[in-house]
Amino acid sequence: MNAPRVWYLVRDFDRGRDFYKRVLGFDETYVDWHDKWSQMEQGEMRIALAEGEPVDCGVATVDVADVKADAERLRDEGVEVGVVLELAGQIRIVDVFDPDGNRVQLTQPL
Repeated sequence: MNAPRVWYLVRDFDRGRDFYKRVLGFDETYVDWHDKWSQMEQGEMRIALAEGEPVDCGVATVDVADVKADAERLRDEGVEVGVVLELAGQIRIVDVFDPDGNRVQLTQPL
């Protein structure tokens, strides 16, 4: 098992797991029900969720096929989504926030 690259603390473990799996499309690869933590991955990005009070930490970066379409879909689902930025014609990025305010960055190479 590869180590998570980013740890996120969420106040409600089940709600956090649902958000990352259902809304952002992560696959859950491990759950420790006793200590309430989970490992997930999407593409090359691996994260871990644990129940606790959120703190400012690293940011998971997830490659997607269409940042603009994903940003619109997430907004329609009531997710807090930042402004889509295009950097030098090389990449599009947008910040997405989970229900506890943890930031995930969606990226699309151009």
